[in-house]
Amino acid sequence: MKNIVKQLRKAAGLRQEDLAQQLGVSRQTIIAIENDKYNPTLELAMKISRLSVSYTHLRAHETRRNLVC
Repeated sequence: MKNIVKQLRKAAGLRQEDLAQQLGVSRQTIIAIENDKYNPTLELAMKISRLSVSYTHLRAHETRRNLVC
């Protein structure tokens, strides 16, 4: 599976520090995940996926709102 954590983080306008704080991990952990040097635990992977889904939902909502306006 392709690692898209960096893409999702950048698309959300987050710094590595911001994402680390939201996930309750260190910035070094985020760097390692983004560089495929560390596979997150299942718990951390679930947190990342929730952020991904939240961001995707937010973007879809913004897109629909812009189309309506």
